[in-house]
Amino acid sequence: MQKKVLILLDGNDVAPRFDLCSEVWIGELDEHFRLTDEQILVLPNVSSEEMCHLILTQSVDTVICNAIENEYYQYLVWKNIEMYDSVIGGYKQALQAYTSGVLSSERILTNLQDEYLLDE
Repeated sequence: MQKKVLILLDGNDVAPRFDLCSEVWIGELDEHFRLTDEQILVLPNVSSEEMCHLILTQSVDTVICNAIENEYYQYLVWKNIEMYDSVIGGYKQALQAYTSGVLSSERILTNLQDEYLLDE
């Protein structure tokens, strides 16, 4: 079963704010969590409403972000979107942690000796 993951971007990092993000990475994963397709999209407008619209129209299953307002978080959860909030670090690190099954909300990701470790 394919899964579509969206990570809000600020350069190569997870964007610090959901409502001010204008760039996202979207990847499709196969049933073994291997990346099968990826793209980076730039949004014409910056707003939480536009981001939610993009998430729903792109049929995203999982969102990895940082600093999302509670009402938008609750709305996306209500729409059955798997949410990881307050994730700090590089988007590639976040994706690796997600595909490895170790990502959780409120985590700072660091890369140490080629292993992705989670700082508490």
